[in-house]
Amino acid sequence: MYKVVLVDDEHLILEGLSRVMPWEKLGCTVAGTASDGRQGLALIRSAQPDILLTDIRMPNMDGLTMVAAVKSEFPKMQVTVLTAFRDFDYAQRAITLGVCRYLLKPSKMDELNEAVTEMTRRLDAMSPKERTEETAEGGEAASFVVRAALSYMQEHCAEHISLGDVAENVYVSQWHLSKLINRHTGQSFFDLLGGMRIERAKTLLRDPAKRVHEVAEAAGFSDVAHFSKSFKRLVGKTPGEYRAGLR
Repeated sequence: MYKVVLVDDEHLILEGLSRVMPWEKLGCTVAGTASDGRQGLALIRSAQPDILLTDIRMPNMDGLTMVAAVKSEFPKMQVTVLTAFRDFDYAQRAITLGVCRYLLKPSKMDELNEAVTEMTRRLDAMSPKERTEETAEGGEAASFVVRAALSYMQEHCAEHISLGDVAENVYVSQWHLSKLINRHTGQSFFDLLGGMRIERAKTLLRDPAKRVHEVAEAAGFSDVAHFSKSFKRLVGKTPGEYRAGLR
């Protein structure tokens, strides 16, 4: 029996999917349900289902990033999206991230049965070893997660953000995000964040009215000594020398 998790913020849909679908006949069992995306992610990580049926337009949740997170962390998991969101480009992007089916609500029973049948067929085609072995972290889904993480880091680099803050924003674990960032960029989270802060500082140093300690603080550094040391290491000049060269 393949384990299934259902995620939707509409209680009636969860109830309907749980009770009406002929899960046993389809070779499946419902391992759990969740009524929002974050609760769903926690359930997915604990239940480790083979199949996920989920809405991707839920409150306080970036649906595509959630799907990318799931597929990057569990690349062999089969995912079908159930949504009222009728946007062709959005659907295409979801398919690119590894979604098996993109079904519009209200979905017909034969569409749901076909989607589950196709997902179980794909799982049947894998050996037990293939279903459990680690892969290259989900291809396009992993790239999507890394791009989302880098975008968030760039936007918030001047703040005191941590790896955990970024991981929470892109719906993956800290350990998984650290691994993805290193694999896709060849750098650690802290090296990337430091580099972003230095680039911000270089822009701020163009303003002669800003003192070096003000630039350090505005770029996200907690003290000017650490800022100066990092700047010299990455740029080859002290902040003062760099500013002098701009004249």
